[in-house]
Amino acid sequence: MTKLSVNINKIATLRNARGGSMPDVVKAAQDCEMFGAEGITVHPRPDERHITYNDVRELSKVVKTEFNIEGYPTQDFIDLVDKAKPAQVTLVPDGPDVLTSNAGWDTISHMGLLKDVVKHFSSQNIRTSLFVETNITMIEGAKAAGADRIELYTESYAKAYKLDKAIAVEPFVLAAQLANTLGLGVNAGHDLSLENLQYFVDKVEGLLEVSIGHALISDALYYGLDNTINMYKAQIKNAQKSL
Repeated sequence: MTKLSVNINKIATLRNARGGSMPDVVKAAQDCEMFGAEGITVHPRPDERHITYNDVRELSKVVKTEFNIEGYPTQDFIDLVDKAKPAQVTLVPDGPDVLTSNAGWDTISHMGLLKDVVKHFSSQNIRTSLFVETNITMIEGAKAAGADRIELYTESYAKAYKLDKAIAVEPFVLAAQLANTLGLGVNAGHDLSLENLQYFVDKVEGLLEVSIGHALISDALYYGLDNTINMYKAQIKNAQKSL
């Protein structure tokens, strides 16, 4: 069964817009777990514009499902992950000025960095995932770097879904097949939604985890957090019933 990891960055964004502690990010994570999420994802950035480093430290004390920390591997980020000891760290190539993740790793050009960081986290018994696009060479590079998993960057799928969903998903099907052959686990994330999630899970073989934040939190404004999480889980279950 593909796991649903809820990215709670947008809850922190709402809190930070006003200051103070409302909504409570830690309680939100606990509620997501209570409502059925199988993981909690955060992506702290150097300017702490949503999730703060202190949020990560506090969340690490209470998250009972799979805690996934995303980010660019600066020394500060590495130190934070070492202390938080999440189940998984997802390395992304974002610079500090990037609004949201917009590209996967060039695993060949950054092989030295990635090998060193993956080896470090492996020594801490933290699973590593690399954020990549569907380029075969980059997926092979993720394997060469020693990663445990890849996270497929799904923005192109989401954009093309309404035009032709079969064509939109095809590169991801092939990428997952290659990753499975190489012994890499497959995660996915970015712009997955209630509209396009079921088809993606149905077609992409061996999908272990989807990380969803912006669409899910936006939907929760209308449907409520409990109901929304279960709606997303239903999309996953419905896809896997058809396999």
